[in-house]
Parts: sequence; structure tokens; C-alpha cells
Amino acid sequence: MWRHLNSLRVRLTVLLLAASVAGALVYAGVTQWPLPQLLLWLRKDLAVTIRAPMQLGIYGGLLVSVVVLLPLASWLAGLVMAPVSRMLRALEGAVASYRDGDFSFSIAVNRRDELGELIRMHNALGQTLREQRQHLVQRELLLDTVVQNTPVALVLTDASGRVAYSNIASRHLFNEGRSLNGLDFAELLVDAPEALRKAVESGEDALLSVEMDGSEETFHLSQRAFRLQGRPHRLQLFRRMTRELSRQEVATWKRVIRVISHELNNSLAPISSLAHSGAELARRGHVDRLPSVFATISERALHLHGFIAGYASFAKLPTPQPVAVAWTPFLDGLALHCHYRLEVPAPSQPGRFDPVQVEQVLINLIKNAHESGSADDEVTLSIHDLGRELRIDVADRGPGMSETVLSQALLPFYSTKRSGTGLGLALAREITEAHGGRVLLANREGGGLRVSLLLPQVTSR
Repeated sequence: MWRHLNSLRVRLTVLLLAASVAGALVYAGVTQWPLPQLLLWLRKDLAVTIRAPMQLGIYGGLLVSVVVLLPLASWLAGLVMAPVSRMLRALEGAVASYRDGDFSFSIAVNRRDELGELIRMHNALGQTLREQRQHLVQRELLLDTVVQNTPVALVLTDASGRVAYSNIASRHLFNEGRSLNGLDFAELLVDAPEALRKAVESGEDALLSVEMDGSEETFHLSQRAFRLQGRPHRLQLFRRMTRELSRQEVATWKRVIRVISHELNNSLAPISSLAHSGAELARRGHVDRLPSVFATISERALHLHGFIAGYASFAKLPTPQPVAVAWTPFLDGLALHCHYRLEVPAPSQPGRFDPVQVEQVLINLIKNAHESGSADDEVTLSIHDLGRELRIDVADRGPGMSETVLSQALLPFYSTKRSGTGLGLALAREITEAHGGRVLLANREGGGLRVSLLLPQVTSR
């Protein structure tokens, strides 16, 4: 009840009513009493002639009333509106502070009307904004700490290619520990290894090996485009995979040794047992049963030989013998083993590599491309002569590789096939690196995988 009586509407009604009564009283005072009687006394006793407002008519009375009420109304309006003006200036300052990001501003409230309720709601809003900003700052500090201390090099570039954000790992990777913010990322990549620069320019995820500081480093590059504050940005993540690949290689070799040991035990134990049984049969003179014993021993030995030969072929890979290879007969021979579509005409100059080993690599890669589920006419082969380097690409339109598979695809004996452990892409890596080159894997835009063999061409032609 008190709140309704103390509202601005009731106050304004009372103020207008008081103004109406005051106006009526002033009008009566200047037209009826006491101003006319005062002027009559001045004319009779002091001989001062002044026309009374009632002699000027209604408009004259109104004019005199307005002249009398105007200063009084101005003073009362200032007196009534002073608290409201102070509150409005305070609200203006609060809004300006919020615009500048300062949410610590609050307004003292001593009113119990609608304006007082507005001030209380404003203070509650400021408190909520302060708490949210504090939590946001804490989360930003935590996120920045995590990002800055992660071993993955992170570079965020804007639409013009300039670095908008980078972490400590990226600074050491590209700018000797100095800040990258505001720099042109393309200019920073000029001094980076060529394979790394080309992988970034491709705009696709890739697994690549580069020569850095006298040793070989393997990187997994992940690139994502998105819009930040309505503007296009691009995020590049450079993850060093050298230690992880080494650890995975050790684990893989341990697994291979366990498999070989298990298979050896499965074959040697029966052979040993059969040999003992054969000796016992020979001692007793039961020679008629010896052929079956020897046949079983031969079968187990043949199985063991085939199993070992499959793994030994990888370990006994001969040193490549690079020779000049004409492209037309080489591609014709390759077409006899697998089907592919030559995407661009072969170079006119011959390549220099071991034709037997490279042919085996291409056969495996093309067969893998067909097994990916790609259409036959989408399995392509392209050869690019880059001067001092030869690039051979095998591409398909299959599902590509996930980040997990992409990071492990070059491990020895890694395979996604259900038939069991195989050589996979590790054979391509082994042969290519034996030539002094490297292998690049990248998911294609629009789906599919591209495997690139980069072979050095150091001999003059």
C-alpha cells in the first residue's frame, strides 16, 4: 500500500494538483483579493495610479498570474527534479563504465519508488556482470596457461594471413622464441623447411617428415578454418610426432617379436616332439610309421619358413640402385599389375630411382587406394618433376584417414585391415627414405587420401 502511495504517478498527481491550486490562488489574489484592494489604497492615499489586473480583463489577469508563477514554478521544478537528475547522471556514468568494460560501478539508492527499483535492478545487474567477468577471466587465464604450455605449436591467423595468436612452442618453432603476433605467417614460413611450407599452403591435414637442426623431425599438421567475431580465421596445429613414432616403433617391434616367438614355439615344440617320437620308433624298429612323422615335421618347417620369410622380406630390403627410368615403359609395366588413371602427362625427362622397389611401392599404394572404397576412375597417379626433386602422388576418393590412423600409418607393420598385421605404408616409407626422400600423407579436400613420394634427383641429366 505504501509503495503504491509513494509511486511516481501519485507524486506527479499531487504535484499537478498543488500546481493547479497554486495557480487558482494566484489568479484570485491578483484579480479579487488582496492585490486590487492594495492598488486602490495606493491610489487614494498615496495618489499612485496603477491599473488593477481586473481592469485589463481575463487575459491580463492570466498574464500577471503567469509572471508571478513562473519563477516559483522554476524553483519548485528544480527542487523536485534534482534527485532524478542526479540519478540519471549516475546511470549515464554507469553505462559509460560498462561500455569501457568496468563493471565495478554501483549507485547508492535511497528511493522507494520506480526509480529506486530501477537502481536496485541496475546494481544487481552490475554484480552479475562482475561475477561473470571474474569467472570468464579465470577461465581465460586457465585456457591461456594450458595453450601456452602445450608442446603442440599453435598458430592462429586472420583473413590477411597475419598471426593473431600463438603459443610458446610456435614461437620457438618459427621465430627463435620471439613473439609472432602481428607478423605475416607466410613470411615466417620462408625460412621453414620446404615440406612444412608446402603442407601449410595446401590447407589440408598432413603427416610429414622434415630435416631440422641436423635431425629428422616428424610433424602432424592439423588445419581448421572458422569465423571469429564474424571474420575468417585459420588455426594450424603442429604436433611433433618423432618421440611418439619412436615409442610406437619400439612397441611395434616388441609386438612383432612376441608374434614371432609365439609362432616359433608353436612350430618348434611339435617338431621337437615328433623328432623324439621318430627316434623312439626307429629304436624300436617301427620304421613303417616314420614317413608320416617326417611329413608332419616337413609341413611344420615349411609353415615356419613361410611365416619367417614374410617378415624377413621387410628387414632384408636391399639397398636401392637408382638408374635412369623412362616413364612410358615404366608406366606400361605398372598398368599390367594394377589399374589407375594418369592425372597429368608424365614428364618428358626420365626419373632416377630403383624401378623394382618403386614399382612395388606404387602397386601397394594403388591397391590400397582401390580397397579404400574409391571408384576405380578416381584412383589417380600423377608425376611432377620439381627439378631437384621428383614427386609421385597416388590419390583416391575414399573416406580418408582419421587423425589417429594418420599419425600411425607410417609405423612398421601397422595396418587397418582385419586380415592381420601387415607392412602397410611403412614399406613405402622405408623404400622412399632409402632413396633419400620422404613420404607425405594428407586428407584431400572433398574426401579421400593423397600419398606423396618425394624422391631426390641429384644426378645431372
